[in-house]
Amino acid sequence: QVQLVESGGGLVQPGGSLRLSCAASGSIFSINVLGWYRQAPGKERELVASITNRGTTNYADSVKGRFTISRDNAKNTVYLQMNSLNVEDTAVYYCNGITFTSLGTRRDYWGQGTQVTVSS
Repeated sequence: QVQLVESGGGLVQPGGSLRLSCAASGSIFSINVLGWYRQAPGKERELVASITNRGTTNYADSVKGRFTISRDNAKNTVYLQMNSLNVEDTAVYYCNGITFTSLGTRRDYWGQGTQVTVSS
């Protein structure tokens, strides 16, 4: 089992920055990928960024050049630095952890979500 707890959301003006944190606990050794998803009202949940346990990153086109995902293995924490925020970034952001069994079965774990609101 893996537990994920997000923090760092809030209200920010357009052009501003926020940093989200996600602390992992439990069977953290089994986590292959950590990432951030977001869901805006009336829209489907979408991948924002992910990072593998080898440090390979992946970003949605809409956030490339503005967001940076990183992980601190010593603290079992993944971060999402968000710069140049715009109103379209307003959403609930969810931390995601992916594990794979020896047979290749994928399992997703989710945090409770943190609200990010970009508004003037």
